Amino acid sequence: MFDHPSFDAHEGVHMFHDAASGLRAIIAVHSTARGPAAGGCRMWDYDSGEAMLKDALRLSQGMSYKNAMADIPLGGGKSVIWGNARTDKSPDLFRAFGRAVNSLQGQYTTAEDVGVSVADMEIVREETPYVAGLDKGEAASGDPSPVTAKGIFLGLRETAKRALGTDDLRGKTVAVQGVGHVGSYLCDHLAGAGADLIITDIDQAALEAVSKRTGARIVAPDAIYDVEADIFAPCALGAVVNEQTLDRFKFKAIAGGANNQLIVPEMGELLRRKGILYAPDYVINGGGIINVAAEISGNYSRDWVEAKLARLVETLGEVLDEALSEGTPTNVVADRIARERIAAAK
Repeated sequence: MFDHPSFDAHEGVHMFHDAASGLRAIIAVHSTARGPAAGGCRMWDYDSGEAMLKDALRLSQGMSYKNAMADIPLGGGKSVIWGNARTDKSPDLFRAFGRAVNSLQGQYTTAEDVGVSVADMEIVREETPYVAGLDKGEAASGDPSPVTAKGIFLGLRETAKRALGTDDLRGKTVAVQGVGHVGSYLCDHLAGAGADLIITDIDQAALEAVSKRTGARIVAPDAIYDVEADIFAPCALGAVVNEQTLDRFKFKAIAGGANNQLIVPEMGELLRRKGILYAPDYVINGGGIINVAAEISGNYSRDWVEAKLARLVETLGEVLDEALSEGTPTNVVADRIARERIAAAK
């Protein structure tokens, strides 16, 4: 564990197994310097336990940085459940997960993420109060995906200002990878702004629904890396910027909602050399956790959420400007600022 390349001095990495329900879960708490750790729960059919651990560690660290850049009073944590989200879900499994969360006694608050729904989190809530993003309750705010998508849309326009010389997306082509909760909402924003869309996903029904609403052109999953587009918006899983895809990119910018888009941090420098402006994922996709933070506070305010979201977009612009002026990769600039904010809170 302590030699793992993604460990990064995590405060705690907790593994849970419940034989009766089949639960296999990891809750990783990266930092509580700025407040209790918060981050969603992902359910994925991993190839191995090592792949599961790596994902949990990287996602948890990303949440620390995301929450710091969003300037909210939360630390970083993440949970992952090993299983097929289509076939392995059960109320007992999520109750067992709720007991796992509750055992940390408020050190970590969970919410929905890839493969997990608000309805699943309602079951988790039966076993623990440390759940957010719910439809019911005094401060419930529901699915945070629409707020995430709005932030990504605003951040994409902020990125376009620098990469394309304008934030007017009319006639501009955006390639969106993944049209799930966040991606589909993003497509609606982009279509409303006049952008031409190219979309892909493994869910054909979702693709057809988005295409019908927005006029988007559908391509096969692997073909998205080869399309002619102004901006690439990854909104599925991470590691899509890698040695195999980099040479195929013909985009001027990458601005999307997926976590951990760079397979390794060095990809940021390679994107810079290629002339592709990268919006660091944990900065641009912070809208959802801002919404969750408002709910966790117990006094949800939409005005507070909107103000924080506007400031986050400004922060993204500052990161991009500093990186461009210094000739530094954008992810390096964002990482430095996030680490400084976390260190200052200790």
